[in-house]
Amino acid sequence: MQNKKKHPDIKEILLLEKVIRKKVSELAAVINRDYRGKKPILVSILKGSVVFLCDLIRQLEIPVVLDFMSVSSYAGDSESSGVVRLLMDMRESIVGRDVLIIEDIIDTGLTLSYLKRNLMTRKPSSLKICVLLDKKACRKIEIKVDYAGFVIPNKFCVGYGLDYNQFYRELPYIGVLKPEIYRTAHRKI
Repeated sequence: MQNKKKHPDIKEILLLEKVIRKKVSELAAVINRDYRGKKPILVSILKGSVVFLCDLIRQLEIPVVLDFMSVSSYAGDSESSGVVRLLMDMRESIVGRDVLIIEDIIDTGLTLSYLKRNLMTRKPSSLKICVLLDKKACRKIEIKVDYAGFVIPNKFCVGYGLDYNQFYRELPYIGVLKPEIYRTAHRKI
């Protein structure tokens, strides 16, 4: 898949597949060290973080439990609405457990702040956050990210799980979507 051509809707490739894989391996090494002797629950935030989660857990050498949550703050738009909605809750109890939230991207911080507050009410032993992409220029709420892959510019990115209207997740790289794609209402992809 390394030779997959740039999609015609992509303005530029921000992070190549091999660069992403190297960073995921580095993050896994740190998580392995920090959670040695523990069995954390990894809570993947659907749908964008699934590709990242799959690559990450294949690099982990510690036993983990997987669970999932789905939240929305975009509602099909290219910018966060600022309103976070819980669409699907996790199934595992996290009382007294070490929890690691796995997220594809943090921008405003609103979604992760909401999730952190929500999960802390469930009395975990510890709660940390791992994100692949950190768009610091968009931050509205400061939130501590314990494991971060890349700091990226304020550009609309897709690929490697990130989407626009549910498309482009399959791209093996992270690319910047052409503005005319997300500015054109009801465009067929």
